[in-house]
Amino acid sequence: MATGSPVESLREEATCTLCLEYFKDPVITDCGHNFCRACIRRYWDGASLAAFCPQCGDSVQQGLLRPNRPLANVVAIAQQPSLQAAQGAVGAGMCEEHQEALKLFCEEDQAPICLICREARAHRAHMVLPIEEAAWEYKKKIEAHLVILREEREKLLGWKAAGERRSQEYLKQTQAKRQRIMAEFQQLRQFLEVQERLLLAQLEKLDEEVGRRQTDTVSKLSAQISYLCELISELEGKCQKPASEFLQDVRSYLSRCETGQFQPPEEIFPDLDEQISGFCQKSLALSETLREFKDTLPSALEVQRGEPRGAYKPEP
Repeated sequence: MATGSPVESLREEATCTLCLEYFKDPVITDCGHNFCRACIRRYWDGASLAAFCPQCGDSVQQGLLRPNRPLANVVAIAQQPSLQAAQGAVGAGMCEEHQEALKLFCEEDQAPICLICREARAHRAHMVLPIEEAAWEYKKKIEAHLVILREEREKLLGWKAAGERRSQEYLKQTQAKRQRIMAEFQQLRQFLEVQERLLLAQLEKLDEEVGRRQTDTVSKLSAQISYLCELISELEGKCQKPASEFLQDVRSYLSRCETGQFQPPEEIFPDLDEQISGFCQKSLALSETLREFKDTLPSALEVQRGEPRGAYKPEP
């Protein structure tokens, strides 16, 4: 922000930061800074459509330059002869000790002095210059430094833009990798879900077969038990009868009691044992495969040896 007297403040507000002269055809950028139209065009000469503000470094669009008519009016006021005279008086200043105009500049003390101070013992042996000449000399030095500083700023702005472009490229690549990883894991989940459904369906079918065979076996054994209960009941009743009645058809009852007639049910589960054993083998194979998968996957996803964890290497 401009400081000092109102006249000096007005002059600074009406001065272009590129040419250090009063604005000529002032324009304002979309970031809010003002320049001469010709100065900003020369500054951006050769740049792309998107350029950088010389004052704040923000990215701006060259096509969005707008004429600043209020500032042009301020420049016109600042260039009025009365204000120029006032500025000259302010610039010359007055010596506090001798109340004379400060027309000289002491190189040794780096201070403006008047003609009487020049003859004083304190400044007699010092090199002095007319104040306007000294201002012109130092202005040239400052302008030379400004050229270098602006070049350095351009380098920094270029590095900043290049870094931003590289960051955007990295972000695009990481986003593509993220989508690919998500797709790969989704396919893996779908594959595992299909295998899970297949194994569970086979187990359910085996459950149904075990239940069906168990039902058949129980039905056959229940029939034999019912027959035996009926036979036992008849024999117990037979034994309660008198001898004459007891001996009637006694051989028939004995033949029904022959031990060979009642055999234990034949083994009905051998093939089921084989199927269950097969599922045990599948379960072991599944456990082993998953264990190896969990052991090898983190190693496979490790960064290459010699690179720090978290380092990213862009694709060629």
